Amino acid sequence: MTELLLLLAGLLGGAVNSLAGGGSFIVFPALLLAGVPPVIANASNTYAALPGYASGAIGYWKAILQYRHRLVLYSIVAAIFGYIGAQLLLVVSDRQFSLVVPWLMLFAVVLFAFGKQINNFVAARAGASRRMALAGAALLLAFLALVCIYGGFFNAGLGILLLAFLATAGMTDIHAMNGLKLWISAVVASVAVIRFAISGSIDWYHGSLALVGVTIGGYLAARYAHLVPAKAIRLAVIVYGLVTTVYFFWRIIV
Repeated sequence: MTELLLLLAGLLGGAVNSLAGGGSFIVFPALLLAGVPPVIANASNTYAALPGYASGAIGYWKAILQYRHRLVLYSIVAAIFGYIGAQLLLVVSDRQFSLVVPWLMLFAVVLFAFGKQINNFVAARAGASRRMALAGAALLLAFLALVCIYGGFFNAGLGILLLAFLATAGMTDIHAMNGLKLWISAVVASVAVIRFAISGSIDWYHGSLALVGVTIGGYLAARYAHLVPAKAIRLAVIVYGLVTTVYFFWRIIV
């Protein structure tokens, strides 16, 4: 039953990622229900999400190349600070992380629910940041660094934060933004997975079951996306995310 649960969660998570985003809201809780300790479940969720990031970035490669002049710098920042985020995860105990999880989940659900409004708000004020020249560039890189630390520590909601960063950086081409979002996510996840693997913090068996499901679910959903209303999927993910968040709050209270 555990194997079936994780494979099904992976299938649903991968499909949701392709259709609307938010697959971590399904895969991470499923790993916890399978009995994986919280810190290891979080690390294993990042491992399961990595192939989807990488394949998505490849699919957007032509759009990404429009911003090749930013790619190296963004990649360096993502690698360094994604590693720092992963390292932070490894210094907290399962008990400490369990206390933080409901707040991280709530933050991620809010980001997911209001991501479009957040990105529009940031984009409308991005011009002022660009006019700050060197100071503005430094602030932008600091923003990216904080986002990557978050992504290395907790994967859910990373995409929304990266889109907000890219809007702040003055980008408007949604295809290029999605491509860079996936590229940066892949870099963050890669260094995090390497760090988690070195420390023995990945449940390879359960994580790989989820990974297989995520990969298959993402592929199938991409092929048949035209048959599924994206708004309905988004609403379902938000409701599911809220219910899961309430459950995690209930667990730490009782």
